[in-house]
Amino acid sequence: MQQIERALRQEIGLDSASIGSTLLQRSIRLRMKSYGIKNDDDYYSLLQSSSAEWNELIESVVVTETWFFRDNEPFTTLLDLVQQWLSANRVGTVRLLSLPCSSGEEPFSLAMTLLDAEVAPDRFEIDAVDISARALGRAQKGVYGRNSFRGKELGFRNQHFQSTREGFVISPVIRNSVRFSQGNVLAEDFRPPMDNYDFIFCRNLLIYFDRPTQQKALAAIGRLLAPDGMLFVGPAEQPLVIEHGFVSAQIPMAFACHKTPAATPRTAGRTRLEKTEKQAFVPPPPLTSNGDLHEHGVHDKMAPSKSAVEKSGADLERARGLADEGRLAEAGKICEAHLRDNGPSVQVYYLMGLLRDATGDSTAPDYYRKALYLNPNHYESLLQLALWSEKNGESADARRLKNRAQRVNPKN
Repeated sequence: MQQIERALRQEIGLDSASIGSTLLQRSIRLRMKSYGIKNDDDYYSLLQSSSAEWNELIESVVVTETWFFRDNEPFTTLLDLVQQWLSANRVGTVRLLSLPCSSGEEPFSLAMTLLDAEVAPDRFEIDAVDISARALGRAQKGVYGRNSFRGKELGFRNQHFQSTREGFVISPVIRNSVRFSQGNVLAEDFRPPMDNYDFIFCRNLLIYFDRPTQQKALAAIGRLLAPDGMLFVGPAEQPLVIEHGFVSAQIPMAFACHKTPAATPRTAGRTRLEKTEKQAFVPPPPLTSNGDLHEHGVHDKMAPSKSAVEKSGADLERARGLADEGRLAEAGKICEAHLRDNGPSVQVYYLMGLLRDATGDSTAPDYYRKALYLNPNHYESLLQLALWSEKNGESADARRLKNRAQRVNPKN
């Protein structure tokens, strides 16, 4: 079994620990069962002689979990930056890449973001690349089930989709705005349709790689990113990207990076920062009239003064800024001091979970659970805990958490 896991790591960079060795081995066993093979060595020999079975195995282990407008901030930030690019470049097209694109929800979200803002179709190009032929087939078909639409802000579905018995069919205008192709970012012959891109979305891919593979993938992505381009990654990935030579764009909650400090688009950063400074700190909820929080061990405290709230918000924003720069230990110390001085906080526990997640610390889910203890409907913590459960082979828990998240109105 280990030699098959090593082969997967070499071919697609999959770190078995990232999705759980138990889950990976279960997928391999199912493929073996389909051939009536009981011996690991026999199946390994089959993989070496059959490219078709190798592709089937890859399809069975690739994680394709995604949905439309997954996290709102990266899309609103992208729109700001694209509009700046278009203002500075009166001719030409802005180039965007979604890698990996899975079943198309992310690149189609990019297209809807731009078209809804009345960006002319001839001013942008969107390429979408994935290793999975099966996922690309779903994307090109453009038919989606309810699981691709999460949260309650679904006006875009009424505008851009038609409800049918088969599912929600995306409009031809959106579908024709994206160009799909198959590719493996780790392959020596990896060549997307264009040589460089102004914006690359590569979110929640690196977390499935070991460190050498992350470095190899980021080298390929760096070659594709324009000198003044912007790379968007997942929350737990930004410290990894910074370790490999990228620089945080200092746009809170967008998890965006660029190649050099001089390339930072400051307008969007200031806009997001001003907004986040006002919203970042949410003090612990007061005691309810029925004493519910007391029953769970949370003690009543005097409401903090306005100056205390402002200081706490500034501290939390500083911690986020340090995390964006990859200075995780310093960010963690600020969070710990915040908890000592101000007591429990949903936002602080969530941020501490992200910090632990970024380093692969197994205590990360403990902090997401603490956030949910204070606010059972904290959307982001539900999603991060679901992702953690999924990566560790706890499929039932992951489904339960996703179902809870779907019932919650996201605070985006």
